[in-house]
Amino acid sequence: MYRIAVCDDEHPRREEVRRMLLDLSVKSGIDFDTQLFASGEELLKHYTEGGEPYHILVLDIEMDGLNGIETARRLRDMKRLSEQIIFLTSYAEYMLDSFDVMTFQYLIKPVQPDVFEEKMLKLCRYFSEKEREILIVKSAEGELVLHQDEIIAIEASKSLTVKNKLRITTTRSVYEGRGLISSYAEALKEDRFLQIHRSILINLSHVHKFSGSRVVMSNGMELPIGRSKIKEVKDVCTKFMVARAE
Repeated sequence: MYRIAVCDDEHPRREEVRRMLLDLSVKSGIDFDTQLFASGEELLKHYTEGGEPYHILVLDIEMDGLNGIETARRLRDMKRLSEQIIFLTSYAEYMLDSFDVMTFQYLIKPVQPDVFEEKMLKLCRYFSEKEREILIVKSAEGELVLHQDEIIAIEASKSLTVKNKLRITTTRSVYEGRGLISSYAEALKEDRFLQIHRSILINLSHVHKFSGSRVVMSNGMELPIGRSKIKEVKDVCTKFMVARAE
């Protein structure tokens, strides 16, 4: 589900955007939690009072009080940097003023439903890809949120006191987590990770070279490859490197 804030000081325009989102939800099967705001001040108040953030902000530029660009600028000043912004306006000359608030899209009114749907689906794909870049690992302290591209390897770590202990090596640090290697291998099988041993999962992006039955990672660590997996691991790594070079 994607949370969307629609901010426009004209009630018919807010309802128009809501209807387009409802139609898109029916067509695509994507759920949208849409909330309507009648002014920039009202939207800012939502954030200052600790309201839940949104994935997407659909902002009208020509509003009484704070206009859409001023509202967006204040949100960015509040470090609300992950929200993607779509501006709606009747005047193209506002486009230059919107660049410094990291605008995703700029749509000229009246907005055609097919154009609006195209841009929204593109944003949904963007968020879907971003979610795949994050790995959440359970640990004794709670949950670790790690970027997949920084993970070098995940290893099962023997412990007399902790069940299913994991050692996660990243480009920044080494963390302790909990879980099964097989579970992470299954969850990451569509990405760039490969299980090279019953107790080791590696990020193919960090493979440096092979040394006999061991693989050398980008940080210099050497990891053993299961005897039955040596040919498979080398073949997969070679294909990955070739594909990346194309």
